[in-house]
Amino acid sequence: MALYELIADDLRAKIKSGELAAGSQLPPEPKLQEEYSERPEFSSSKVSRNTVRDAISILVLEGLVEKRAGQGTFVVEKIDPFVTTLTSDPVGGESAVYQSEVTRRGRTPYETEPRVEIQFSSAAPELQLGDDQQVVSRHQRRYIDRKPYSLQTSFYPRRYVYDGAERLDDAGEIAEGAVAYIEKTLGIKQVGWREHLSVRVANSEESAFFDLTAKPGAQVIEARRTAFNAQRAPIRLTVTVYAADRNQFAYQAGDVPEETPGPASGSSGQ
Repeated sequence: MALYELIADDLRAKIKSGELAAGSQLPPEPKLQEEYSERPEFSSSKVSRNTVRDAISILVLEGLVEKRAGQGTFVVEKIDPFVTTLTSDPVGGESAVYQSEVTRRGRTPYETEPRVEIQFSSAAPELQLGDDQQVVSRHQRRYIDRKPYSLQTSFYPRRYVYDGAERLDDAGEIAEGAVAYIEKTLGIKQVGWREHLSVRVANSEESAFFDLTAKPGAQVIEARRTAFNAQRAPIRLTVTVYAADRNQFAYQAGDVPEETPGPASGSSGQ
């Protein structure tokens, strides 16, 4: 076995044992070179800077450590992925469902109180509104086990507020869920939805929220769910942005058995 592989094995063992804790910084390359040159089991061969660098490169490829520009090399924090299950349920996906699924899997969900804004219709083109119309957006930050997992914004035609659904305009939770509230107050029932998923590079706001600033080019998954009424008119757009390093997706339809214990599952919507 090559010397750099032996050093990689040693560093890997330290990470797995916790001697090098998650989030901790590895000693700089000159320090590691000195350390391994002094240890009998490694000193029989010349330990160069390139040897140490090659060992670290292996750990980077394995996802055990990451290099941060201008800072050094750090042990990667282990992330427990959350699996969002997308089903054929035409009215599913509300926050209550999401939170109960997270809790059922033994994890702890938390969502911030919605931040409400009035925006131009161009912010939600899927709603097919005129240029002179406005939308109400309700934005939340979502956490699992105190770690940020997703950002979610739901858009509604502002005319719903004028027609009697005033609570859409108010910050704070709608206890029964926005979809149920709109159906109760306006008689507008959601009967289906279409969702588009795409992968892109995180913007500065997303990088800051997900703590990805040390990972230039880190990716997020954007889900755009358009909900429709019985007349096939769009009634809501929900945009959910997931950090790609801690979220996974599963699709299921029909009568299938419940998944065996493992990664958590949930669904988008607010």
